[in-house]
Amino acid sequence: MPLQKITKILTPAQAFDKMCKYCAYQERTQHQVRLKLQSLYIPNQDTENIIAKLIENNFINELRFATTYASGKFRINKWGKLKIKHGLKKQKITPYCIAKALQSIDNQEYEKAAKKLFTTKYNGLKGQKKIKALKAASYLRTKGYESDIITHLANVIED
Repeated sequence: MPLQKITKILTPAQAFDKMCKYCAYQERTQHQVRLKLQSLYIPNQDTENIIAKLIENNFINELRFATTYASGKFRINKWGKLKIKHGLKKQKITPYCIAKALQSIDNQEYEKAAKKLFTTKYNGLKGQKKIKALKAASYLRTKGYESDIITHLANVIED
């Protein structure tokens, strides 16, 4: 007979306290909290009440999450805006919050990062200039940079 893990049933107040700690540790979205509460077997009505209280007490703020996510993925992972946008959509963030988060990225720093990634990749490759430029451009596409920035960088290198 298989052993089943015995789960402790939480009251709504206990679940709220647990979610306060969960959200205080790191920025969370409504979607993440909803999934966590489902994993704790909290009923849907209680889940919605808990999420409403968390928003009211500013434990959940999707604009703050989106801005933090965008700046972190750009600064640390050197992601482009397209990849950041896709990641935020996966987190079920609203289009308004996504747009505001992407606006928070400084355009000069963004172009500077794209140029640095492109030249580093380009200089690390061997072969003909055209092939190197195509491979570097492909690399930037996987990082989520826009076509116009990539095309501009490729044209500058080829000149």
